[in-house]
Amino acid sequence: MAALGGTVAGIVATTQIAGPLLAQENGRSASVYEQLDLFGDIFERIRAQYVEDVDEAELIEAAIDGMLTSLDPHSSYLSPDDADNMRVQTRGEFGGLGIEVTQEDGFVKVVSPIDGTPADEAGMESGDFITHVDGESLLGLTLDKAVDLMRGPVGSEIVITVVREGESEPFDVSIIRDTIKLTAVRTRIEGDTVVLRITTFNDQTMPNLEAGLKEQIEAAGGAENVNGIVLDLRNNPGGLLTQAIKVSDAFLDEGEIVSTRGRNVADGERFNATPGDLTGGKPMVVLINGGSASASEIVAGALQDHRRAIVVGTKSFGKGSVQTVMPLRGDGAMRLTTARYYTPSGRSIQALGVSPDIVVAQPRRKPATEEEDEAATSARSRSEADLRGRLNNDSLSEDEVRQIEEDRAKAEKAAELREQDYQLAYAIDILKGLSALATENR
Repeated sequence: MAALGGTVAGIVATTQIAGPLLAQENGRSASVYEQLDLFGDIFERIRAQYVEDVDEAELIEAAIDGMLTSLDPHSSYLSPDDADNMRVQTRGEFGGLGIEVTQEDGFVKVVSPIDGTPADEAGMESGDFITHVDGESLLGLTLDKAVDLMRGPVGSEIVITVVREGESEPFDVSIIRDTIKLTAVRTRIEGDTVVLRITTFNDQTMPNLEAGLKEQIEAAGGAENVNGIVLDLRNNPGGLLTQAIKVSDAFLDEGEIVSTRGRNVADGERFNATPGDLTGGKPMVVLINGGSASASEIVAGALQDHRRAIVVGTKSFGKGSVQTVMPLRGDGAMRLTTARYYTPSGRSIQALGVSPDIVVAQPRRKPATEEEDEAATSARSRSEADLRGRLNNDSLSEDEVRQIEEDRAKAEKAAELREQDYQLAYAIDILKGLSALATENR
């Protein structure tokens, strides 16, 4: 009887709880249908009573886009043309200014200019706000609408109004639109260091990285002549998640690279490194700044958490969300934020960014006066060797003199680099120090 009574009581309790929940769910569904009816009423009234004829398809697209953009800055509707443009961009060639943007406080904010593009050559910087395009205010426009204003035929001119931190007044920048051909990875040798500059994560990134690294190591005469790698991710706005995983895997032998967690726990994914390091374990420095976003932050965070690289520069942008592009009927698409990503240690970078191990800001170059240039040149040129009647140094062999001259040339080249790119020079100095320390410990 006690067991039976417990069972009956359980059924009654369940019924009492389920009743209100069911009613609440039904009420929520009814409310949704009422809102959809309201949407239909508004659509019909606009179509029938608006002061001018409206394009019904454009009206519906605008409603869809408004629904998506209300969620977050990265969700949006892609018209058939926009969807096609996005597919072209992932292949690495498209028309435009060469600038990655987001939206903040109603204005368009520059995430980063892309290397070698019209926007980069015009002096656009990460963190700039674009307030007007050809005199037309962007305030109140969706990001897609603002981007549409910036698009135009190759060779045409656009004047954008920029607000920049540290500048007291807005100023205009004139840019000539051009065909943007992205070189995903640029490689070079600086002294004994290989510099890998990744500008974007598209289909070309990993193949370019492998080929460029191999080429530079061969140019150095073999891996034994390379003291380390600088992975330059500054002003890299991101791109394909798959490419970020492959780039991270290229420098890791094992362990987690990144994990994604969506609304449902079961939808989460983890991506792990596979054995093999393209550099053979060479010391690494990763350069980041406020223009390093999304896929760049995945790579920097993974190499930092595994202590595979020292991260140098300034805090990254902080885009820690994953967008999935879903095809729609009519050749359009929907870009929807579906997950957040986490670094191997479990950090979410969303709105926080990756903090560098060593904070090094890039000083803004100030144009020197002619007098300062002449004084600097004069100071550098004076030495004992310039004095009349100096004593000759006959204690060194020709080989020793040649070695001293080569070392001096390297030091002067390093000094020039420090003037041109202080952050990169700092990264190379770290690798020199690590190399010297490793030599002493042998």
